[in-house]
Amino acid sequence: MCRLFIGADPELWLSVTRSLRIDGAATSVRLENFFWWTLEDIAARDGLTATRLIGKLYDESRNEGHDLDNFASFLRVCCGRYLSLQLDGLVPTNKSAAISTLDADAILASEEKNYRERQSSWEKSHVNNHAA
Repeated sequence: MCRLFIGADPELWLSVTRSLRIDGAATSVRLENFFWWTLEDIAARDGLTATRLIGKLYDESRNEGHDLDNFASFLRVCCGRYLSLQLDGLVPTNKSAAISTLDADAILASEEKNYRERQSSWEKSHVNNHAA
C-alpha cells in the first residue's frame, strides 16, 4: 500500500515560495509543488493565473469573515477539496468546464452530505477498532 505513496516523485513535495501581491501588499506563500500545480489547474479552468486565483480566494475569504492567519493551509485544503469533489463527481474532470459556471450551492450541499456520511463511517470504524 505505502509503495503507491513513497514511490512518488519527490518533486511533488518540494516546497516552493512564490512572491505575489494580495490586496496590493507584497507577500509570499510557501506550498509544495503538488499544491502549486493543483492551484494552476483550478485557475486555468477560469482563465486565471494561480496568483490571480489566490488573490480572489483571499479577498472572498476575507469578505466571508474567515480567519486567514494560516492562509497556506487554507490553500492546501482548497486543493484537496477540489480533487475530492472531482472524485465524488461533483466537479467535472473536464478542465474546459469553468469552476465559476458550476452551481456552488448544490455542490456544497452534496459535499456536506458526503462528508457527514464519511464522518459517520469513520466514527463507527473508530468505535469498532477500540471494541476489538
